[in-house]
This record gives sequence, structure tokens and C-alpha cells, in this order.
Amino acid sequence: MKVLVIIPAYNEEENIEAVIDNLISNYSEYDYVIINDGSKDKTSEICHGHGYNIVDLPVNLGLAGAFQTGLKYADLNGYDYAVQLDADGQHNPKYISDMLKKIQENNDDIVIASRFETEKKPWSMRMLGSRLISGAIKLTTGKHLTDPTSGMRMYNRKMIHEFAANINYGPEPDTVSFLIKQGAKVESVQVTMDERTAGESYLNLSRSMIYMVRMIISIVLINNFRKR
Repeated sequence: MKVLVIIPAYNEEENIEAVIDNLISNYSEYDYVIINDGSKDKTSEICHGHGYNIVDLPVNLGLAGAFQTGLKYADLNGYDYAVQLDADGQHNPKYISDMLKKIQENNDDIVIASRFETEKKPWSMRMLGSRLISGAIKLTTGKHLTDPTSGMRMYNRKMIHEFAANINYGPEPDTVSFLIKQGAKVESVQVTMDERTAGESYLNLSRSMIYMVRMIISIVLINNFRKR
């Protein structure tokens, strides 16, 4: 059994060393690859200086491009499972074992690390988008996902190959929703997310609202015209 941790990274010079050193020191049973998404800071320099396993993209492709690069790497190297881990330190690798247990015991295709599987989701503007996206997925698939925007997801061998081979498969809730409609088995495990330790998130309030609207339109409307 081979498990790959995929770490897309864009301008994460302040966080990447701590994230990778934690993986190497405490979770050496998992392989990892950093996908440097055309960073303009010293992310690549730091990784090469430490001898980390890294793939450098010559230009910034965005999260979808970096993520697919990681899954192509997993597909080509015969990994059984792949899990995305953010380079900002918010995703705790201690939960990978719980995700692995879940995906194996239930023969799942995708397991999502959810902050709200057993914990109550707060009522806030930040969580409004999550609730609306959950509602759209429930409406169109019948499946309730408690934390659809969580970026920490594990994929089995079949999903690794499918994502690697399809350019329009991004690491987003609309793709997960589409795959559920196509018969994919998706479950969640409870986790706790840490706060970003340094740097700034790309998703400010205005971008979060645009993202929410785009996801809902894609889930409710565009997914009806997608082909697998």
C-alpha cells in the first residue's frame, strides 16, 4: 500500500519548511511531493536547499493545475491513495490515518476531512457559503456533505487515475458533486483545522463570495452538461 501526500504550494516560503519537516519527522510512512505552482518567492529555493521532493511548474497554473500535476505524479508512480495537504499548515497530517482507515473499511472513492462531521457548523458569514454549497449538493445528488469546501481530501486508485486523465477535474466541490452523481462513494471524517501560521490566504471576503456563486452555479446547472 502506497500513500502519497500532495502539497500544492504558491508563495509559501514562510510555511513550507515546517510543514515538510513535520511530515518527514512524524509521518515518514507516507511519501510526499511538493508541487511548486510557479511561486515568485523563495518557496522553490528553500525546498531544493533542503532536498525536499519537489516538482517545479514553470508558470502559475492555479490550484487545479497544481493539484492535477500531483495526481498525475501519483498515477504514474502507482500510488494506491493520494491526499491533498495545504502548504500553509492548516491541514494536520495526523488525520491521514483516520482517512485511510475510512476509505479502506468502506471501500470509498473519496474521503473528505470535515470540520463539521460531528461538530456543529457555526452561523457566520464565512460558513454561509459552505452551507449553501452543501445544500446545492444535497439538492442535486441526495448526499449531505458536512464540509464540502475542505481541501483535505483522500482519493483511491480509481479516482487518482480519473483526476489525472481529465483536465476539467479540479479539487473543488462541484467536481465532487459531479462524481457523486456518477456513482462515486464519498464520505467524511471529523478533523480539526489549524489556523494559518504565516502569510495571507488568497480567499478574502469578495473572492469567497465569487467562489460560492461559481460553485453553486456549477453544481446546480453546469454539472448537468458535464461528461465523465
